[in-house]
Amino acid sequence: MAKTLRVLTEEQKRQFDTEGYLIVKGLFQQEDLTAIGDTFEQMSYETIPGYFEPNLKGDSLDPLRRYPRVMHPHRFNETAKKYMLHQPVLAVLADLYGEEAYAAQSMFYYKPPGSRGQALHQDNFYLKVEPGNCIAAWTAIDAAHEDNGSLLVVPKTQAHEITCPEHADTTESFTNHFVKPPKDGVVMPVVMDKGDVLFFNGNLIHGSYRNKTKDQFRRAFICHYANASAASINVHYNPLYKADGTEVELAGNPDGGPCGIEVGEFTYH
Repeated sequence: MAKTLRVLTEEQKRQFDTEGYLIVKGLFQQEDLTAIGDTFEQMSYETIPGYFEPNLKGDSLDPLRRYPRVMHPHRFNETAKKYMLHQPVLAVLADLYGEEAYAAQSMFYYKPPGSRGQALHQDNFYLKVEPGNCIAAWTAIDAAHEDNGSLLVVPKTQAHEITCPEHADTTESFTNHFVKPPKDGVVMPVVMDKGDVLFFNGNLIHGSYRNKTKDQFRRAFICHYANASAASINVHYNPLYKADGTEVELAGNPDGGPCGIEVGEFTYH
């Protein structure tokens, strides 16, 4: 028997199932965006070893040295943890999974002007959620468009198996993994207003553009989730969290990935 959807329409669920991604408009209100933005603005002047290590001197030609991503901020910041467990996001995930979602990871990207994007890749190569899959919830803190480095997706590739990555062009991508899309695949930009959330399947091939602007950041708060029935995940993502903040430990998938590559913490977008 089909499960009754709580917050999504049948059309939205069908979009996710057939295309591999779904944009839900306005899941974060302005007060949420302000709280997140202010938290990470303050954090941008700090150094948090192992999680956020900017070049505060600002003397690097690479803008991502001054504004690198923040990894796992929920592990040391209550605002990040609060919004990783944002109820409207978890309600959408429950409809997409057909069961409760557990939060596995959080990140914040500043994406300053001039910064490189990320080559096409698949997230579950890194998270290794089994059985089931990870789902990303990518929240636009600023409007995201082609000029300031929006995401790119290859629709329908959620049906593809995890592919062993090739080497990326590191003049355009800040990571060195590249997954070649299928011959019939269409690489499509995703334009979002601030407060919108893009949900996508862990096998979906996706990446991001370079920020070509001179004065626009493209900030994003990104979290990854696992289905409650999953038994294991990459060892770097324990503990996971239930909606009420209770910690959950899954069996740890070791490094190595399905392609025998040591991947450790995943880095992307």
